[in-house]
Amino acid sequence: MHDKRVALVTGANQGVGLQVAKELAAHGVTVLVGSRNFERGEAAAKEIGPNARALQLDVTDQASIAAAAQSIRKELGRLDLLVNNAAISNTNKLPGVSVEEYSKSTRPSVVSLDEVRAVWETNVFGVLAVCQAMLPLLRESSDARIVNVSSGVGSLTLNADPSFAYRSIFGPVYPASKTALNAITLAMMVELESTGIKVNLVSPAFTKTNLNGYAGTESVEDGSREVVRVALFGPNDPTGTFTRWDNVTIPW
Repeated sequence: MHDKRVALVTGANQGVGLQVAKELAAHGVTVLVGSRNFERGEAAAKEIGPNARALQLDVTDQASIAAAAQSIRKELGRLDLLVNNAAISNTNKLPGVSVEEYSKSTRPSVVSLDEVRAVWETNVFGVLAVCQAMLPLLRESSDARIVNVSSGVGSLTLNADPSFAYRSIFGPVYPASKTALNAITLAMMVELESTGIKVNLVSPAFTKTNLNGYAGTESVEDGSREVVRVALFGPNDPTGTFTRWDNVTIPW
């Protein structure tokens, strides 16, 4: 049995996922760099160092997910930490369009249902599919944790407040996909609260990544801090939280 803590980070070849993988590896964790494109995953793992391994994983492909789970079981025997980070904000069919312009084109009255389905396939159903596949491996751990990377823009409580800064961009595509992710995460918390598997929900800052066309206000390092903090929780740290940096509770 592998003696180091084993973590899988999805969407870890770039952005927040890559930064989280780097910092976990620096803390001695064996990190599986989940990447839809294996070559990019290999490049990221090489950049991270000896504690990282590339793992081909497309969260929208059931066969890819099953193969990844089988590979982890064969090579490592268990999983201690699952960081569901992989996400998309749009289908990139409108290159160069700003966040504000995109939000106008995705109002409930005009949004393409194909766009909604495509984003939800990754951000919602992909997370659930990965969790289902990895749960047997997490059950092999004495200290297992799932960390789902969400966003404050998915909070129904915040968006119901007219003074919320990002209320104007709330819509059925990315923001609502995070609302749905929050709901699924809560369902996981409820199901697993009587087990040893802990579940936490985290919102990184508005980070400069490919997800938002690098329009974010925070560096990847700063934006990833809360994800890393929670991912490094030990057996005596809490479960069932929804936070942003530094341990600030986000309303559901």
